[in-house]
Amino acid sequence: MRRNKKEPPIKIISHRGASGHRPEHTLASYELGARHGGDFIEMDLVSTSDGALVCRHEQEIGGTTDVADRPEFADRRTTRTVDGRETEGFFAQDFTLAEIKTLRAAERMPKVRPDNAVMDGIYEIPTLGEVIGLAKSLTAELGRPIGIYPETKHPAHHVAQGLELEPTLIAELRAAGLHGEEPAVPVFLQSFEPESLRKLAETGLPLVLLMGTEEHWLHYTTPDGLAEVASFAHAIGPHKSLIVPTDDEGNPGAPTELVEHAHEAGLLVHPFTFRSENHFLPANLRSEGASTEYGGFAAEYEAFFEIGVDGIFSDFSRHAFLAREFFLDPQ
Repeated sequence: MRRNKKEPPIKIISHRGASGHRPEHTLASYELGARHGGDFIEMDLVSTSDGALVCRHEQEIGGTTDVADRPEFADRRTTRTVDGRETEGFFAQDFTLAEIKTLRAAERMPKVRPDNAVMDGIYEIPTLGEVIGLAKSLTAELGRPIGIYPETKHPAHHVAQGLELEPTLIAELRAAGLHGEEPAVPVFLQSFEPESLRKLAETGLPLVLLMGTEEHWLHYTTPDGLAEVASFAHAIGPHKSLIVPTDDEGNPGAPTELVEHAHEAGLLVHPFTFRSENHFLPANLRSEGASTEYGGFAAEYEAFFEIGVDGIFSDFSRHAFLAREFFLDPQ
């Protein structure tokens, strides 16, 4: 059933910006996502050694910056265990903000997105404050709200390192007028860790529990689990396969009842992550081209819109925007 136009529109969350067109977590990517129709700039936050919040997919920054090619930082390579997973590389927590600012971003998936890799070395690593400023300026320029959607990345690990994320995040949001029921621009705060969301409750902002596909998430997909989530959060951000499962060959199956049950619990539903390349699409929507080429992404959006999701995380905000516009008004 198509939505009534009076209902709140489906939110387009620009996942790490327009990361299908620019290296992720750069101001260029964030800006393009908004200009392509995105409603929110989504970013992952990690801490530097001096407590600044910067935008990177993980604490390990070797795969998304040029740090490995910088001889002055060669001695920073180390092995750390983050949330039970041992990783070798370079970690934001071992760099000051001033040092991070000398680095340049690199495409995280160069084989899938070679056009993005051409832009390696161009863009700085942004801070939370810079993204807030960008959202405010784009809101004024575009004449529509451009919100932010920060994720506390591995918050328990940061606590163990003496670099707790939440107090700094709360302070920066308050200083920017982003708190309470009427923030200067719309805000959702997200995390995979319920404890982090509980710490952020004092902001008065909507909170989103992200949900992966591992077994320990299954409880939260049940009516009882969703009622528990509703006691501390306002929305869920489930992996899209928790809504439309796929078989071993990548073909989609029948939708689950997760969206219906979440709505009954009073929760919004913002699944992740929608991408347009064959490499990521369900098998039945892949084109005959290479894995890097686009497939039938519009049909995937429409399937989820029909199920009734309230928003989607997308690497391709323009594709999501056009799919939403056609879904709401196919004439």
